[in-house]
Amino acid sequence: MTKTTGKMTLTFDSDKYSSLLSQYQPRIIKNEDENEIFLEIVESLLSRENLTPEEDTLLELLVKLIEDFEENHYQLNASTPQSRLIHLMEARSLEPADLIEIIGTIEMVTQLINGQLEITKKQAEALGKFFHVNPGLFLFK
Repeated sequence: MTKTTGKMTLTFDSDKYSSLLSQYQPRIIKNEDENEIFLEIVESLLSRENLTPEEDTLLELLVKLIEDFEENHYQLNASTPQSRLIHLMEARSLEPADLIEIIGTIEMVTQLINGQLEITKKQAEALGKFFHVNPGLFLFK
C-alpha cells in the first residue's frame, strides 16, 4: 500500500506492521494496568522525531483503544478535544508556544486549551498531522 503525503510517497510495509503488532500486541483494553501499559507505548511513540508509516498506524490504533477504554470507564471524566490536545502536549512536553505555527497565535492556542474556543476542522487536521493522530480526536462528535 502506498500513502502520498505532499511531495513524498511513503510505502506501507505490511511485514514491518505485523512485526510491530506482534511486539506490542494491541488489544481491547480491559483494565487500568493494560491502559497504563498502552499509554506508555503511546508516549514513547510520540517522543520520537519521525515515525514510520507503520508506527504511525500503530499509534493511531493504540490511541483509539485507549480512548475507547477511557470513554467506557471514565464516564464522569469523558475526554474532550481540549483534554486530548492537553494530553498529547504533555506527552511530548510541549508548551502552548510550540503550537503557534499550527494554530496561529498564542491567544488562540490558549483559548483552545482552556476550552474558550472550539477547535476548527482545519486546525484539527493540522494538529492531527503534527501529532500523527486522527484529526477526529480534536473534534466534538
